[in-house]
Amino acid sequence: MDLHHTITSSGRQFTRRAFSATASSFLIATPQQVRAVGPEKLKAGVVGFGGRGRQAVVDLLTGDPQAEIHYVGDLFEDQLETNLAWLRDANRHPKIQSQIKVTPETRFMGFNAFEKVIASDCDLVILATPPGYRPQHFEAAIKANKHVFCEKPFGTDPVGVRRFMDAAKESERKKLTVVSGAQRRFQKEYVETVAQLQQGKLGEIRALYAYWVGTPVIQRPKGRDPKWGDMTWQHRNWYSFVWISGDQIVEQHLHNLDVCNWVMGNQHPVKVVATGGAVWRPRDEVHGNIYDHISADFEYANGVRLSSYCRQFPRGLHTKIAEQIVCAQGQSNGRDLGTRDSINPYVAEHIALTKSIRGSGPYINHAMAVAESTMTAIMARESAYSGREVTWDQIMASTLDLQPKAFGFDEKMTAPPLPVPGEYQFK
Repeated sequence: MDLHHTITSSGRQFTRRAFSATASSFLIATPQQVRAVGPEKLKAGVVGFGGRGRQAVVDLLTGDPQAEIHYVGDLFEDQLETNLAWLRDANRHPKIQSQIKVTPETRFMGFNAFEKVIASDCDLVILATPPGYRPQHFEAAIKANKHVFCEKPFGTDPVGVRRFMDAAKESERKKLTVVSGAQRRFQKEYVETVAQLQQGKLGEIRALYAYWVGTPVIQRPKGRDPKWGDMTWQHRNWYSFVWISGDQIVEQHLHNLDVCNWVMGNQHPVKVVATGGAVWRPRDEVHGNIYDHISADFEYANGVRLSSYCRQFPRGLHTKIAEQIVCAQGQSNGRDLGTRDSINPYVAEHIALTKSIRGSGPYINHAMAVAESTMTAIMARESAYSGREVTWDQIMASTLDLQPKAFGFDEKMTAPPLPVPGEYQFK
């Protein structure tokens, strides 16, 4: 990687030595404004050390041999220790062992673990908790001038996503790098296909289709440990509860909706009508209060419509995870106009991330684009729950805030019932 150059606004290129020699003639710049003067080695911290958090660490360390993981934080000590042991398994991950620098003093547990990771001297923060926490954690990271790898989605309710958007604007102002877990944005065949579609390769875009037709995510099929209180239970079984997961359309189907918004030039739909419900999902605490299917009819400002469908039915039934773009002169699945790359897209996004931080690659900040895709998914969920058309202006003005008012292992939390259209009121 070329770590010795930065580009000025006039396009002139300076070596790091020349930059130092002429620094007195420039206004003092922060490291965020001049990315190429950042550290060659990158210290990373991770907030949320579950399955996704530990894999993000592997992807980061695989993609960048100069990156190191120094800090880890999680709500639960057993989860942190289990996943740290998994990460340190030399038989499983032989090539990254020298990059793991976590010590007993740099492991943090509890509801304030994120504050301790972010307050450290890390350069990069990986945010991988359940998405209900994303706005709070992202805001804190940006205030602390940290670069961020941010798992999708970026929130579960309109109030939270708007909070994220405010921090996204600040991250852009500070020239902080923000890469999302929407890995299709770094998958070569998607990147090249989307570019050609935007350039009119198949003519005007007429319609889009998006699918996440998969199998259930049930984290605790055997139910609650009697020792767990309400808040512990809902965190251990987080996918089943709307406040912390956002429902399937937000937590998973966002990938497909984000591709469609990206194809449309990072534009968001202006309105949606959606339907959904729970057909097979039992009404019990294991399965919580999310739907098992939602279909949505979106409309963009130029009149193009997006038909989306997501569902989680029992295994052995039809599955389909895909996008389809219908144009005036043909159709595309979002990948077929590009070339395949041997690099895993989950690793590719971390390669792009660290190059952006160091200034050896293009500057990347996907915070606002993926925040708008998150709000797109929430807009459809709220339409399905309420049985009403929901517009972009309405969702952006919504007062819906799903987050608990107090956090603690002994806090009482009663999950709201499954939403019923006509009874559920969109706020």
